[in-house]
Amino acid sequence: MTINTVVTKKPQQSISRNKLLGVAGVGWLFDAMDVGILSFVIAALAAEWGLSPSQSGWIGSTNSIGMAVGALVFGVFADKVGRKQIFMWTLVLFSVASGLSAFTTTLTAFLILRFFVGMGLGGELPVASTLVSESVEAKERGRVVVLLESFWAAGWLIAALISYFVIPTWGWRVALILTALPAFYAIYLRWHLPDSPQFTVKEESKKRSISQNMKDVWSKKYARSTFMLWLLWFTVVFSYYGMFLWLPSVMVGKGFDMITSFKYVLIMTLAQLPGYFTAAWFIEKFGRKFVLVSYLIGTAISAFIFGNADTLVVLLTSGMFLSFFNLGAWGALYAYTPEQYPSIIRGTGAGMAAAVGRIGGIFGPLLVGFLLTAGYDIGYIFAIFCGAIIIGVVGVIFLGKETKQIELE
Repeated sequence: MTINTVVTKKPQQSISRNKLLGVAGVGWLFDAMDVGILSFVIAALAAEWGLSPSQSGWIGSTNSIGMAVGALVFGVFADKVGRKQIFMWTLVLFSVASGLSAFTTTLTAFLILRFFVGMGLGGELPVASTLVSESVEAKERGRVVVLLESFWAAGWLIAALISYFVIPTWGWRVALILTALPAFYAIYLRWHLPDSPQFTVKEESKKRSISQNMKDVWSKKYARSTFMLWLLWFTVVFSYYGMFLWLPSVMVGKGFDMITSFKYVLIMTLAQLPGYFTAAWFIEKFGRKFVLVSYLIGTAISAFIFGNADTLVVLLTSGMFLSFFNLGAWGALYAYTPEQYPSIIRGTGAGMAAAVGRIGGIFGPLLVGFLLTAGYDIGYIFAIFCGAIIIGVVGVIFLGKETKQIELE
């Protein structure tokens, strides 16, 4: 059944689409708020607990380990019990674990809870994008999913504001307690979020085994798309978490005090919004591959300049372009991924791709911590991320297929 047969009246569809976008988007915002605050908390914990760069790197990597597990586990179950139920469970999981992490006094306890936070985050993101993809018409599907991703920028902006105004005065614990608030939002979701129309008409999906769904992702028909997605997700997530979780710490390392560093990262974060909005416009006009390739190349160039910046103007300008291009590419990635599979294995396919990406997110922060401890310059480190992004671009160009306005299977 195609999307167009699910909803026939445009005014009703518009209301449903806007409602879905708002409800799912606010959940996405809370996700971003948690990840964004973590980047500032790492800088604060390093100062308060006397953490080495390697120990700080493990915080981000443990979060990504949880995201890898969550993306895989919750992705496959989304094809069994529905998108809405998984969306709710993951939201509660990461909210509660994040709030509890505010009361930890040791690095070990903090890392354990960050693993569960990561599970919730990793499971929610691909499931939410799949739900939205299946619920809107093909002619606007890409734009709506990118607009869903734009809530990530709003969440990062809130995280930067909380970190700038709260952490220096009341400490990082209060900031993390604020991230527990989304648990209450799950109550609203239960009553107001519709499940995917494609999932509800696919009763046979409940009869299929999880192993069969995972096997079909690598069947002859989808193997090329799966390989391309795994390569793309790994390189994008590897570079994103390696760079963005370390942004406040990089600013401190370049000689700025913590409060000033938080302020500059806040300024860079503002550039994420126009990045999303331009990507949302381009994605239906020029296609998914165009946005992914052009915005990832912009990300690579910006990352190289940022890592080698020696003046404040160059640092801020390149940092803003880095946010602009990288988050625009993320929007296209979430729009592109669910479109590679039929509804019966869409949650599994998107979840497995995201899980592979989170493996990259494990190594990115660890690599930064290791290389900084070994005495390598930040410019050299960012050049590595630049190269990784280019590999992802090559994969999209030669292996990716254009899915603009194609009806989902």
